[in-house]
Amino acid sequence: MTDFPVPGAASSAPPPPPAPAAPIASASTAAPGSADAHWDTDAVDATRPSAPPRPPLPTPSTDSGVPVASADRRGNATPEELARAQRILKVISDSYSTKMVGQDRLRSSLLISLIAGGHILLESVPGLAKTTAASTLADTVKASFKRIQCTPDLLPSDITGSQIYDAATGTFRTVLGPVHANFVLLDEINRSSAKTQSAMLEAMQERQTTIGGEIHALPKPFLVIATQNPIEQEGTYELPEAQMDRFLLKEIVEYPSPAEEFEILGRIDSGVLNPDRHVPGVISLEDVQDLQDIASRVYIDPAIRNYIVQLAYVTRNPAPYIGEERARFIKYGASPRASIAFLQASRALALLNGRTHVLPEDIRALRHLVLRHRVLLTFEADAEGIRSEEIIDQIFASVPTP
Repeated sequence: MTDFPVPGAASSAPPPPPAPAAPIASASTAAPGSADAHWDTDAVDATRPSAPPRPPLPTPSTDSGVPVASADRRGNATPEELARAQRILKVISDSYSTKMVGQDRLRSSLLISLIAGGHILLESVPGLAKTTAASTLADTVKASFKRIQCTPDLLPSDITGSQIYDAATGTFRTVLGPVHANFVLLDEINRSSAKTQSAMLEAMQERQTTIGGEIHALPKPFLVIATQNPIEQEGTYELPEAQMDRFLLKEIVEYPSPAEEFEILGRIDSGVLNPDRHVPGVISLEDVQDLQDIASRVYIDPAIRNYIVQLAYVTRNPAPYIGEERARFIKYGASPRASIAFLQASRALALLNGRTHVLPEDIRALRHLVLRHRVLLTFEADAEGIRSEEIIDQIFASVPTP
């Protein structure tokens, strides 16, 4: 069911060590985020000595000395639960497609975030149906939906809520802000001030707000869909790296194909895309919570857990594995949140694929979504046109697939 292209599995034998002078793929020769954006790991400069052998990658489940957690006491997802999850997901997808044209990757990314219980950051130019996608998903799931247009003068209380004095009773009453909804669209989050961004991201992390000393829990499920426009920088406040890390996934929304754009025009004429026309709710919040529960019990083999840990390790110690010439482009590697994101998102992707177990291909298919906002590059990389997706592909090429 997934719309993610799954690259071919890598060989179990480790690839030969790259030479320091191996040529670097540029942004002009490979589309950003595509499977073709890669490094030439077999190229060797005969005029220079070969790179030293790579040190062995850590295998935490066997040599770390840390006890490995036992399997979930609740047991793994059953075939009956998988069949129920597939029925729910098919209903969501069919209902979603009645209003949305194309954007299959966006649909899959939103579903993965919803099932995994995380949040998603969307980056694209204006007009690519990000708001329509979020509201359609909320309508499909019979959930509350709020849209917040971020501006420089937006205050934290405008999002979380505030206390208002009631003259009739002589007391203060609490008015909850728009963040208290199941689906929250933060439109152009980078236009809000740092103080407002912090208030919103605190709500995302703690799943609660504090108003007048009282704690107010956010509803379940709770999904934040934040967008940012990469082509306008005037009057914006770029998200700090630590706050970007709180998003489970980052998706790059692309232009529709000519055929999809032709279909959009037809639906405009037919009235399907009228703002006052909503998709009828077909899935309850209890169904979504069932999906999240089933996904949490999708089986992940210890070898795949080791694979995730090794990938995160290489992002932090890249030189011995991808070469000094390429490692100099990495400013900071991925935090442990990246490993957690792979764990949660791969379970959701396996469920979308109709499986009760995770495959290494699931990890590879999620590599750009999970790491493009966590593997931070230097200014030198930006100057030379090196994109994070290219570095991520090289990191994956250097780690043997289980």
